[in-house]
Amino acid sequence: MLSNWVEARTTVQTTVVSLTVGLAALAGLALWTSLSMQQAATHLHELNEMSDHWGLVVQNVDVADHALTDYVRSGTKVMREPVANAAGAADESLRWLRDNGGPADVRAATIVGDLYRDYSGLLRETVAAGDRDDPTTSLQKAYQAELTLVSLRKQLSTVVQLNRLETTEYLRAAEVRNGNLRLAALIAFAVDLGLVALCGVVLLGHRRQILRQAARSEHEALHDALTGLANRTLLTQHTEQAIRRSNQTGDPLGLFLIDLNRFKPINDTLGHAFGDKLLQLVANRLTGAVREIDTVARLGGDEFAVLLPSVCTSANALVVAERVHRALAEAATVDGLEVDVGCSIGVALYPTDSADAHELLKHADLAMYAAKRARLGTSVYEAVLDQHSAAQLTVISDLRRALDQSELVLHYQPKADLRTGEVCGAEVLCRWQHPRDGLLGPDRFIPAAEETGLIEPLTQYVLDHALAQCRTWHLTGWDVPVSVNVGAQCLHDRTFPDQVAALLEHHGRPVDVLTLEITESAIIADPHRACDVLTRLRELGVRLSIDDFGTGYSSIAYLRTMPVHEMKIDRSFTTNMRTDASSGAITRSLLGLAHNLELEVVAEGVEDEETWSVLAALGCDIVQGYCLSKPLPADEFGTWLRDRVPNGVSNGVGAPAP
Repeated sequence: MLSNWVEARTTVQTTVVSLTVGLAALAGLALWTSLSMQQAATHLHELNEMSDHWGLVVQNVDVADHALTDYVRSGTKVMREPVANAAGAADESLRWLRDNGGPADVRAATIVGDLYRDYSGLLRETVAAGDRDDPTTSLQKAYQAELTLVSLRKQLSTVVQLNRLETTEYLRAAEVRNGNLRLAALIAFAVDLGLVALCGVVLLGHRRQILRQAARSEHEALHDALTGLANRTLLTQHTEQAIRRSNQTGDPLGLFLIDLNRFKPINDTLGHAFGDKLLQLVANRLTGAVREIDTVARLGGDEFAVLLPSVCTSANALVVAERVHRALAEAATVDGLEVDVGCSIGVALYPTDSADAHELLKHADLAMYAAKRARLGTSVYEAVLDQHSAAQLTVISDLRRALDQSELVLHYQPKADLRTGEVCGAEVLCRWQHPRDGLLGPDRFIPAAEETGLIEPLTQYVLDHALAQCRTWHLTGWDVPVSVNVGAQCLHDRTFPDQVAALLEHHGRPVDVLTLEITESAIIADPHRACDVLTRLRELGVRLSIDDFGTGYSSIAYLRTMPVHEMKIDRSFTTNMRTDASSGAITRSLLGLAHNLELEVVAEGVEDEETWSVLAALGCDIVQGYCLSKPLPADEFGTWLRDRVPNGVSNGVGAPAP
């Protein structure tokens, strides 16, 4: 019978009507409560604001009274200033009370204002009499002010008491209303219990939406927002899962770490929007170059990773790496522009190379940097890379300290004019006087400086010390031009010409005393920016030289447009030119090419007089090598110059070779 009553139509209707009335009553109660509390808060705020302004009036009157008392007691001129400042200080608060207060406050503010006006006038008269050096009148006015203050204080005391009574009465009434609100809250609580069922229905409707949102959030937390690829977190999870499966099945797995070679200059030159589209294109190519079971991830910037479960052998991993290389080596067209990116890939295997996911990623990273340093394209992890990495970190840390503590020393290797034999300058070669390892050659620290960005402060250090040495030689009667090697990062810094100009000006040397030697790789990395920087250096008047020419693969293409003055033929050609026909032919061809382009030619690695004579016959301009001298410290270089010039002739840098 009870179930029939529950299922009856009248019961359903009654329940719906009751729920509607309950919701309406609850809404009305909430609205009434909100309005009542808002009204009470507003009124209390007004009462407090009135009290605050009356308090300011009382405070200003007290300050004036204390200032007047101190002045009367001391009678000094310095005590008149506080009295003058206190006079009329409460006018603003009284004006506010007259403009914003209730009727009672307006009346009270008017009465108090009249008294306070008289009191302030007496204070000013007291100060004025003191300023006139009339102490009698000043004291008389001060006494009159004190009498006026008595009436003023009585009036203020009455007003403050009335305000307190009004606030107390209002708070008592508010407490009564709060009691009613508490009762209403109990009723609302009972109504809320009846609404639980309805809330349950609503929650069921929202549950599906929450689950969908959670799925989206999880996807965003595990995937790269730009490319949609897995991110580092998801890659780590998949790697750990693959390692567990590998432990069970015995199948090795591989991990690639991929870094794009020329993304930064492209991104800097063409903008981040272009770079983002290029990264999306790279992501699509990577996904298309591997299997569906492989995980392609973007780790950040232009760094990607590929996880290869069940790769079986390192040979298989290298096959996939070659496929990835081919995919990224193809020119990419974005927004109608065709760009070449290329990449360096580091390969690590589990369990051959690594014991866990963290070590696998670390070893792939080491292999990738090895590939980038050696320009191998792909490099497989070897244990020796760990030792190299630790050594590089030590070198980097020590090199920072060496720059700060001036541990780097400069050696100078002379260059001679082949026609006259006179020394026409010197190449500056940097050495490191390491406190523990002794004198280190550039091969021990220059690569680390180039990889970490320290090459720029290192170049600044060499330029600064070399130009300082030039000034020292000039003061002793020797004008020796110097050649300084410049790293690629300097040629990509558009402020570099300004830095060079500032150093020349600082050391008071003319621009023709300096030659900057650059490598073709520094130009090829970003030819447009390098050309801009080189043009500005040439406009400055600095001589420019391409170093180690002939050892790269794109020099001739850029040599025609680069604003350079001279070409240096690499020692690998000049040293062997008399014994190796190919080296001799290359040397002759390079000399002809340079002279046709109206460039001076410097031949490095001239070790004997026979090579000197052959180069002279071929029309070479300048030579450099052990036939003249090995690189020397500055003081030994100066001694070498003096011994070379007969009779101590100054203002020249050398005499013909014997």
